[in-house]
Amino acid sequence: MKATVIGAGLAGCEAAYQLAKRGVCVTLREMKPQKMTPAHTSEHFAELVCSNSLRGAGLENAVGLLKEELRRLDSVILRAADATRVGAGGALAVDRFGFSAYVTKAIRTHPNITVAEGEAAQLPEGPVIVATGPLTSDALAAHLTDLTGGTALHFFDAAAPLVSFESIDLSRAWFASRYGKGTADYINCALEKEEYQAFWRELCAAEEAEVHGFEDKSVFEGCMPVEVMARRGEDTLRYGPLKPRGLQDPATGREPYAVVQLRRDNAEGSIYNLVGFQTHLKFGEQKRVFSMIPALHNAEYVRYGVMHRNTYLDSPRLLNRYYQLKSRPSVAFAGQMTGVEGYVESAASGFLAGVELARRLAGLPPVDFPRETAIGALGLYVSDHTVGEFQPMNINFGIITPLDRRVRGKRNKNIEISNRSLAIIDGLRGEVLDGCPDET
Repeated sequence: MKATVIGAGLAGCEAAYQLAKRGVCVTLREMKPQKMTPAHTSEHFAELVCSNSLRGAGLENAVGLLKEELRRLDSVILRAADATRVGAGGALAVDRFGFSAYVTKAIRTHPNITVAEGEAAQLPEGPVIVATGPLTSDALAAHLTDLTGGTALHFFDAAAPLVSFESIDLSRAWFASRYGKGTADYINCALEKEEYQAFWRELCAAEEAEVHGFEDKSVFEGCMPVEVMARRGEDTLRYGPLKPRGLQDPATGREPYAVVQLRRDNAEGSIYNLVGFQTHLKFGEQKRVFSMIPALHNAEYVRYGVMHRNTYLDSPRLLNRYYQLKSRPSVAFAGQMTGVEGYVESAASGFLAGVELARRLAGLPPVDFPRETAIGALGLYVSDHTVGEFQPMNINFGIITPLDRRVRGKRNKNIEISNRSLAIIDGLRGEVLDGCPDET
């Protein structure tokens, strides 16, 4: 049995791993390092180009449920995340470079995976999973446009800046997690009212880098540039990424007017990212405006924020619940180009596409993950032809089948939904992993 996976991001690596562990000989095509995209800097696979956070870890969060489902079904991406975890309160954040190195080693050393470097300008013969991500090369994008009848959409995505720990002024900041949840993993940078208002005014007026085709309306809500958010009103940031709720400044003994949080970006704690500060301001403007945050007045920027165009398919019209092309089932897609949004969601699509292609090659029926599970709900949403204006989607409890009984309290209800989902996953585990060696 042979198959090709194009793209060694999170989705492509997960798909290749799931195929390989089921005995399929996989050719993994990756254009890096011969050709890089505007958002990538590393030769490693599964590069995290935006945040280093995989978001909430608890079962009261839909993404926490999705992670636990993948963890129980032997996802290489979750194994890497758990192995390279760094402190982030109630979130699962990873050492950015350690995570990619872990995945790269797992893929390159697998006996059933052959890595072929260089750009794929068109699809090869035979079964293939396309996981080239939102920055698919122009040549392959044109080929896919022809293949799908031109039904590709796009939106814009942004990444936050990174600063060195030693350049942060800790006399104007302190370590804590909101509401004291978990360990004190965040650096909290306080702003008083006058400081915040001055910062907000300059942020709204700052000069943006030119991004061809960008308009505020075409940005994905979950990755909105901080300056776009600021323009919605003076207090928008204070109810968003700069909210002070649940934080007490030890220097004053009270809640600040606004708080910028920094999250550790690597295991050593030498690099921190500005949480919620995705931006497409010019680099000089980023330094000028963000230096108005008192704790960052002398900050050293390891990486400035960037913005890029992301392309995704009109999946409800094109794909089935296994991320296969309806008109050509031997071709499947995975990752952000399917319209799933987020690292974990991308890995989940790669997982399902890989598992189902392996089963198809072996002459086995598909595993139908139901809508009561996060993996199933995501695939069913992406392939739902009744969806009108299709937009990128994070996993959320709204697309998972609700409980058939009332549970008091949103958190309790979500945990009950998660427990139901995990019971189903445990019941499917034997079927999903049948014949797979334990490679932990």
